[in-house]
Amino acid sequence: MGASPSAAVAPAAAIAPAAAIGVGQAAALAGGQAAALAGGPAAAIGVGQAAAIGVGPAAAFARAQANRPRLWVQALVIAWLCWVYDMTTNLAPLRLHLALSHGEGVLAVERSLGIDPELGLDHWLAGHQTLGLVVSDYYDNAHFVVTLGLLAVLWWRAPDLYRPLRNVLVLANVIAFVVFWLYPVAPPRMLAVDGFSDVVASSHAFGSWHTGALASAANQLAAMPSLHLAWAAWCTVVVWRLTEKKEGPGQPASGWLRNPLGRRAWLRCLALLYPCMTAFAVLATGNHYVLDVFAGLATLALALGLVSYSPQILRKLRHRRVAHVTNLLRTPITGRLKRSSETVAERR
Repeated sequence: MGASPSAAVAPAAAIAPAAAIGVGQAAALAGGQAAALAGGPAAAIGVGQAAAIGVGPAAAFARAQANRPRLWVQALVIAWLCWVYDMTTNLAPLRLHLALSHGEGVLAVERSLGIDPELGLDHWLAGHQTLGLVVSDYYDNAHFVVTLGLLAVLWWRAPDLYRPLRNVLVLANVIAFVVFWLYPVAPPRMLAVDGFSDVVASSHAFGSWHTGALASAANQLAAMPSLHLAWAAWCTVVVWRLTEKKEGPGQPASGWLRNPLGRRAWLRCLALLYPCMTAFAVLATGNHYVLDVFAGLATLALALGLVSYSPQILRKLRHRRVAHVTNLLRTPITGRLKRSSETVAERR
């Protein structure tokens, strides 16, 4: 006997209750039953699993969750960076005179180039106490809150972007730590003979690293390069990447799964404004020179370049090594090996 009309309608009817479960699961049920009619249980399992994997938002979010790096490993990376920074901080007082000399040298270079607005900005901000307090609070706290906040967004919502961007941030810090040790530079606020004042200390900003217990935990001779600018520029790169429109197989064109912040122009404007505000804050509070600002941006650019192109460089080196070994295997045996075999033949 032939199949009845009700049997032909059964797969379609099965979709209705599954719709309450979700689009992805409904597709899995429907695809599995249709395949069962066409090619048996094996086909039903294969198509059902493929539909369950799917390209919907839930499936994309599940893949993102599975690819997220382990949190305890990230905590170890942060702890290691803090340990390295603490080591340079403990040894910094031994190089105070050298750092002051380097600071005077940096300021002299800027004056010769006509790019030394630090003293004028410092005096202007010191004369506006309320604004000085706001800028000092921004200097002390935005540095950590914005950077760590975006790092958390990357880890939670965009693990595929998290790994390379985290590596860029870590490498930028390592480069800066090396420069801190090789070329310690005292900030302008420590050059009292030139008329600078410490706006952050005088304003009693919240979380100040210049006074109180936190002062001993900070490297006061780490002006060059400016990690404030390096971190701020990194935040700009992160927001730019998070707001890119990405399309591809199995990936939604927009939304929080691939674009956690959406494609919003105002977020990009804030991302561009953030380093500019940070540059003003570090210069006006007497914590960095103009050359420090450029050095911080150069540090991030170097870290970006190394992280971006190191896989290609390693791949080329690996291919060359494999090609070299292959050529050695294809080359006729010569030299000492050949002489050794001839000696054995002669003995026979």
